[in-house]
Amino acid sequence: MLKIKNLTDVYDMPVYTDSGEYFGDIEEGIITMSKVFGWRVKATKNSFLSKVLGGAKGVIVPQQLVKAISDIMIISKAAIPAYEEKEEEEEQ
Repeated sequence: MLKIKNLTDVYDMPVYTDSGEYFGDIEEGIITMSKVFGWRVKATKNSFLSKVLGGAKGVIVPQQLVKAISDIMIISKAAIPAYEEKEEEEEQ
């Protein structure tokens, strides 16, 4: 059975990548034409986002990259394009 959550229920929910890294917290849901378009995720202290982005406050994660939402949100690591570039540089 499909469980439905109110949009306000996910605010401040922790976000993790599919590899288990703490990514940040949900700050806001972005809705267009009655559908969730994406999620604004804020970089919090000790989060993966704060390490990768430095001084930036957060990112917008498209809904297509969200894998699951329950007590936490799980997203694909592809949510940060710079992450893949950083990995390739380390391999070279």
